[in-house]
Amino acid sequence: MPTLNLYTNIPVDAVTTSDILKDATKVLSKIIGKPESYVMVVLHGGVPIVFAGTEAPAAFAEVISIGGLGQSVNAKLSSTIADILQTKLSIDSSRFYIKFFDSPRPFFGFNGTTF
Repeated sequence: MPTLNLYTNIPVDAVTTSDILKDATKVLSKIIGKPESYVMVVLHGGVPIVFAGTEAPAAFAEVISIGGLGQSVNAKLSSTIADILQTKLSIDSSRFYIKFFDSPRPFFGFNGTTF
């Protein structure tokens, strides 16, 4: 159930959106070690964001997972997602925050119940 919510002030077209969704899904699955069939990625483009006092290209992300997160995994995710943002949207890694949340199983629902 790893989920990546990604917000950026850059408008994203359909092709770029699809590329980011595919790339981020593979990254989350591989780095966290969970099947792609459980990974969800949500991309919100064109969101008003001010970072360090400017509206220059920026992004915020949150990764939520039941297990699989930790210092080394989080660092690898942060670096890899920052690379995707740099490559696809020209967002510098110094203008990107990412929050990690290791969710308790009962706090996440799926298929009409909780994990």
